[in-house]
Amino acid sequence: MQKDHFDIIVIGSGPAGEAAAMNAKKKGSTVAVVCDLEYVGGSCTHLGTIPSKALRHSVKQVMQFNTNPMFRDFGDARKLSFQQILKHTDRVIYEQVRMRTDFYERNRIPIYKGKASFLDKKTIKLIGKRKKLSANYFVIATGSSPYHPPAVDFSHPCVFDSDTILSLSHSPRKVTVIGAGVIGCEYASIFGGLGSKVELINPSAGLLNFLDTEISDALSYHLRNVGVRSRHNEEFHRMEYYDDHVVIYLQSGKKIRSDIVLWANGRSGNTKGLGLKQIGLGTNSRQQIAVNKKYQTSVKNVYAAGDVIGWPSLAGAAYDQGRAASNAIVAPSECYPVEQVATGIYTIPEISTLGATEEELTKKKIPYEVGKAFFKNTARAQITGEQVGMLKLIFHFETLELLGIHCFGDQASEIVHIGQAIMRQPAPANTMKYFLTTTFNYPTMAEAYRTAALDGLNRVF
Repeated sequence: MQKDHFDIIVIGSGPAGEAAAMNAKKKGSTVAVVCDLEYVGGSCTHLGTIPSKALRHSVKQVMQFNTNPMFRDFGDARKLSFQQILKHTDRVIYEQVRMRTDFYERNRIPIYKGKASFLDKKTIKLIGKRKKLSANYFVIATGSSPYHPPAVDFSHPCVFDSDTILSLSHSPRKVTVIGAGVIGCEYASIFGGLGSKVELINPSAGLLNFLDTEISDALSYHLRNVGVRSRHNEEFHRMEYYDDHVVIYLQSGKKIRSDIVLWANGRSGNTKGLGLKQIGLGTNSRQQIAVNKKYQTSVKNVYAAGDVIGWPSLAGAAYDQGRAASNAIVAPSECYPVEQVATGIYTIPEISTLGATEEELTKKKIPYEVGKAFFKNTARAQITGEQVGMLKLIFHFETLELLGIHCFGDQASEIVHIGQAIMRQPAPANTMKYFLTTTFNYPTMAEAYRTAALDGLNRVF
């Protein structure tokens, strides 16, 4: 059996795997990548982040067209099918694969197609192929998949998860989303935007309770506005399956008839079949791998990064984790753990937050004040018609240090990074005064920072 040897083998070609491989290669290591999909990019490109966000963008464009008075002369409102909307998604996936394939070719990093399984701490085999690979170090970056509880029949044509929903062949009139986390809320807003009636089953008392209360309340309002009914404090019990629909029974005794069900209740690490027991490496109940601050597992020459290690399970963080993991091997002084991450939630409208909430600061008895800017009052939002939203800045009452950024509305995930850069600065450069001593282009959404700063500081002085 043929065996090739490398300094580092990266298992997985998603954001974490790509970053680990490119970084290690550029720093002089021999690197190979094992990819178990037909094309590189991982679940992020083919099943998760890229397709869902491209799908969301298309739905948002249709919603804008149908609500913009300027387009009334073109006739009645347009209604597109789920299949028509997916065409844009396919194009984006193709472009991403082409670009990432070129990255590996230009850097001369070989891609081995197949599923890896450890034989020992320095050797893997490709399952179903007469091929062994060996390396001094490994980076596991296999990502995650939707959690499948045994009580749910995912083979039924009306039952989907966040991966298989992209194969939906019709436009359902009624959709039940089980699980009101980030993925559940994103798809609820997508189907609501397409005109489906959506039931969102949420075991908690409110949506996305880790968010600032005002932001969570705003999300609830806008989901209701597109036909999403949030059923709080409700839990799934069982399902009855029929040829063209399903009936969902909740723990409370309620019954819901639905054309399709989207199960969006958690994810599990892709570690099954990796042969981790062969090297003495275990996982938790969600098949995730534990690592230290240098992304090293309990097996000294094996590292892990991305969704397979759990928090924060975000593509942007996975890039940084993959780079940090390879730096831990080839340049230890450049290994920095990912700790403070901006949350990007691509509902319609989108949400992005970073830092403390009012509730957290209140519990800690930290004196704070709040400044707000409403998008409807900015010239740029008035021009684009994207007037829904708010930027909320939380800062220390005495030092004026920026403590939290909470944004709801168009481009929220872009806007948050301006504040993030200020929060990362050492004192006194990390205060609200920055936004009053810096000139912003006009008209821009960035101006909202100056407006929010003026609003907040007027409450202090």
